[in-house]
Amino acid sequence: MKTLLALVLSCLTMTALAEAPIYDIPLKDIDGKDTSLKAYAGKALLIVNVASQCGYTSQYSGLEALWKKYQDQGLVVLGFPCNDFGGQEPGTNAEIKTFCSSNYSVTFPMFDKVAIKSGTPHPLYAELLKAGDVGWNFCKFLVGKDGKVVQLFDAGVEPESAELTAAINKAVAK
Repeated sequence: MKTLLALVLSCLTMTALAEAPIYDIPLKDIDGKDTSLKAYAGKALLIVNVASQCGYTSQYSGLEALWKKYQDQGLVVLGFPCNDFGGQEPGTNAEIKTFCSSNYSVTFPMFDKVAIKSGTPHPLYAELLKAGDVGWNFCKFLVGKDGKVVQLFDAGVEPESAELTAAINKAVAK
């Protein structure tokens, strides 16, 4: 009976997580395929607006290192190209994908270019911006396993900084 109760509670928890607003937002991956964040329900997420011609572009290396280090512990690093800050992501999705894989061996999930400041923000960022403002490329939203923003880290916070890794360790442990 305890096993059945635990299974029912687990299913209810996963259903509630899958219904969190962030998971239902329609997205396109870097290849233009329709998707969402539903596959990542119950995991901690590090959502980053990325750009290939930015002074912070070298952070791709640190983001990839975080992905490799924490993916088995329940963290997913997600890259969202954005051209809103200094016009530093002018390329097409195909060019961005090639740049990331060729220069930084990026294997974490990448998505279609999004708007954050120009015009109406992409619905994902409209939701994320409730937790704080994005000031530049490579701002990092750490989202807990419950689908809620835990903390926003500005662009100057390096992916492998003590501040960010401490927050990630806490998020994946919950």
